Amino acid sequence: MPATDTTADTPDSSGGKGERPGRVRRGEEFEAEIETLAYGGRGIARRDGYVVFVNGGLPGDRVRARVGKSKKAYAEATTLEIIKPSPDRLPDTDVHQAEACPGAPWQALPYETQLAFKQDQVEDALSRIGRLEGFILDPIVPALEMWRYRNKVEYSFGEQEGQLVLGFHPRGRWDQVLDIEDCHLSSEASNRAKNDVLDWAKGEGLTAYDPHDHRGVLRNLVVREGMRTGQIQTRLVTSLANFPKPPVDLHTTIDGPSGGTTGPTGVLGEEMLREKIFDLNIQLSHDSFFQTNTAMAEKLYEVAAEFSGLTGSEKVFDLFCGVGTIGLSLAPQASQVWGLEIVEDAIRNAKRNALINNIPNANFVAANARTGLGALIEEAGKPDVVTVDPPRAGLSAKIVRRLIECEAKRIVYISCNPTTLAPNAAQLVEAGYKLSRVRPVDMFPQTPHIECVAQFDLVGPLVKRDRDGNIR
Repeated sequence: MPATDTTADTPDSSGGKGERPGRVRRGEEFEAEIETLAYGGRGIARRDGYVVFVNGGLPGDRVRARVGKSKKAYAEATTLEIIKPSPDRLPDTDVHQAEACPGAPWQALPYETQLAFKQDQVEDALSRIGRLEGFILDPIVPALEMWRYRNKVEYSFGEQEGQLVLGFHPRGRWDQVLDIEDCHLSSEASNRAKNDVLDWAKGEGLTAYDPHDHRGVLRNLVVREGMRTGQIQTRLVTSLANFPKPPVDLHTTIDGPSGGTTGPTGVLGEEMLREKIFDLNIQLSHDSFFQTNTAMAEKLYEVAAEFSGLTGSEKVFDLFCGVGTIGLSLAPQASQVWGLEIVEDAIRNAKRNALINNIPNANFVAANARTGLGALIEEAGKPDVVTVDPPRAGLSAKIVRRLIECEAKRIVYISCNPTTLAPNAAQLVEAGYKLSRVRPVDMFPQTPHIECVAQFDLVGPLVKRDRDGNIR
């Protein structure tokens, strides 16, 4: 397998005289062989050293592609035709996804190859972006299921040839909706629930919302599933309009042209989604974050527990705690757990989950990690261990400073983006921590998304900096 090369991921796009050899221009079509994959899943082709990122190309494919963006150091292109497929390319499993739908772009890669690329890209991000070395990189934890693993799918309504459809936007085409009858990433029960809502909408003669002329009613359908409980929860997102009661659990209305699925929500059926993680009974409100792969969430939390190294006497801070799943799973091995989360509804879920599972040593606070961590230290004292599970953007410099001020002996960082983990890891190492160990976990087969858990241990005097970067 070719080594992963992402040296052009953050190119120098500044101007300058002269022309790069092999440069392609916007709108130009060209043929090339895909050499490897960049972080994010795009293929890398080269023309006399000039790098082209190609959507839809896999290593070993010879493709015909069209350039969409051209800069001094690189270009971006989309595959128009696979002239000669890679000998390793597999037939598409999810036929809907094969038509440029973003749901399973790696389905033609053998699973062992997917894992190898993900492992390499974690190592590349930490060593190249973070300039880190000396850490143990464990083998990636493979997924338990290749398909039917998603517990949440968000569909969009649209129209094709005058017919209402419900599916996904093709990559880069927000004005189109690809009709989906059976998404192979979600369960058969989840697909049936989606199709039932579509049949109802067709029977009522309802139309899809058009974001261009701002007409129509139906916007999105969100289907969530308790993979361990069998519960299916549906939430319909529409414009403000009068129509018969929909056969869903929740109904969200959006006034005006704003996109997304957030708005006033009425309850028509089951308000809370019920799920089980380990022996925990978890309840989730519709806008609370939960890992999309239930089975692999357990594997992820097992790694977090292992890296935490709890003996029963430690005080744990769980930052970006969501509905409390990580903190609650660690509570039996800790003296105290304090969860911090900015979303108040998630904190209400977390407190309810601690109550229904009879976990008295877990406490949850609604606050911003940047401004609320100091107050939490004043209330609870400094922690021995901190777990942190930030969004894809990682931690801001201010939050990293607050994290360092906790003076925890160990930090366990759960990351869904190794390219933002890497600079955060470098900041922690510069402050006096050692990056001891990293273990990738494959939460999303058939996609380039990578989750990993990193263990940091305090090995020297802490270096604390102020907002200007000066050592205090």
